[in-house]
Amino acid sequence: MEPIEQKLKELAEKRHLAKLGGGESRIEKQHEKGKFTARERIDLLLDEGSFEEFDMFVTHRCTNFGLDSQHYLSDGVVTGYGTIDGRLVYVFSQDFTVFGGSLSETFARKICKVMEMAMKNGAPIIGLNDSGGARIQEGVLSLGGYADIFLRNVQASGVIPQISAIFGPCAGGAVYSPAITDFVIMSQDTSYMFVTGPKVVKTVTNEDVTVEELGGSLVHNQVSGVSHFLAEDEKEGIAIIRKLISFLPQNNMEETPIVTCRDSIDRLDDDLNYIVPDNPNKPYDMMEVIKSVVDNRDFLNVHALWAPNILVGFARFNGRSVGIVANQPTSLAGVLDINASRKAARFVRFCDAFNIPLVTFVDVPGFLPGTGQEFGGIIAHGAKLIYAYAEATVPKVTVITRKAYGGAYCVMSSKHLRGDINYAWPTAEIAVMGPRGAIEIIYGKEIREAEDQDAMAKEKEEEYRDKFATPYIAAQHGYVDDVIEPRNTRFRIIRALESLATKRDMNPPKKHGSIPL
Repeated sequence: MEPIEQKLKELAEKRHLAKLGGGESRIEKQHEKGKFTARERIDLLLDEGSFEEFDMFVTHRCTNFGLDSQHYLSDGVVTGYGTIDGRLVYVFSQDFTVFGGSLSETFARKICKVMEMAMKNGAPIIGLNDSGGARIQEGVLSLGGYADIFLRNVQASGVIPQISAIFGPCAGGAVYSPAITDFVIMSQDTSYMFVTGPKVVKTVTNEDVTVEELGGSLVHNQVSGVSHFLAEDEKEGIAIIRKLISFLPQNNMEETPIVTCRDSIDRLDDDLNYIVPDNPNKPYDMMEVIKSVVDNRDFLNVHALWAPNILVGFARFNGRSVGIVANQPTSLAGVLDINASRKAARFVRFCDAFNIPLVTFVDVPGFLPGTGQEFGGIIAHGAKLIYAYAEATVPKVTVITRKAYGGAYCVMSSKHLRGDINYAWPTAEIAVMGPRGAIEIIYGKEIREAEDQDAMAKEKEEEYRDKFATPYIAAQHGYVDDVIEPRNTRFRIIRALESLATKRDMNPPKKHGSIPL
């Protein structure tokens, strides 16, 4: 055999060995758990034939605890780049078949390399996580590897989109890299995240808790808010990533992607004229409002299960990506609480970092009262949302559909926080507080002294509503740019966004602000 043929054969054998990861038996075990392998996930994520791999032949350097006799090519993580719908992305995919996907010094260096290349070339980085944590045999070297990754997560924040999928265990120090990234997807039944596991919890706090109860996908999508999307399985999780990427620019220097729009810009929806009930205390579904006005009724709901009293997500208007924030009257009457404030503030800041215009739909009765909220710091958390909207320099269009009371009116992208174009429906009620609360303060004594207290209260309530709880006082002062017919909302938003396409706004020069974290 010619020397070159021998070398080519050796190369082919090494590639084949690398692609086997921890071996056929471990791959079978992975499949038995309902999980894909690291390379199978990449094949599903990227356009067919687009993946270019880095560092296939990397192995660990540890000689402790018998590891010097166990070497696997790629060392437990597959890294490289490819395309999604023709657009460049970088990816790393942890391989549970090799040492349980545990992170070593070289494993971390591979991840750091693709993160640095993603930043240098201005493309999103996607991490597919399935790891048992730090490789204990390497001690501080593996811990240092995590810290190296965290640093690059922070450096990449606001520069390129960062997306994390959790398709298996993610525990200890490993959880903090996904937490720094922009979006986290978890697969149902096969993924979990926690800082300390059930055994440690039992030892320290004497609590009996299962893996699922402590850090399962539903916990982090519904209770903690750590995860943004809950996928039924890995296939759906990967489909969510592909869809999410379609709304995002490649980096912070680019404008949002534009796709061909076949949905008429002047499409009217007569149902919107009647969607707000006559009874001000009766709810309606803000999701229907959103879907009625966006392109093709297509809305990617972010954080769907957490803080459902506010909606955030991505859609398009005339083919251009936007971020949408909307109070949801069907959940807690759309009130702002701690979780809703955090959820919306983070989303607003992400959109602003990546030049994604913001469209806000307002129906908010105020902030949620009570000791639970006050003790939990609603003041500081509500301030985050104020800060986020005030700081944002992207185009901001606001539509007040019904209630906009008190401080919550100010917070929800009002003209006072540099809202660019602010509309109101004729059903809008903009006031310091709701009519009932207002008349109790203004006319409390008169009502108590009246012969028919209920009749007088009702009369004063209607008087207050007619005088103050309308959009026209705000419109007289220019705080609302126009009162619009609900069915025409789609067209007016599109025209507003087109007029703002060349907007330039600046914040004062500074290293960074001091947001009330």
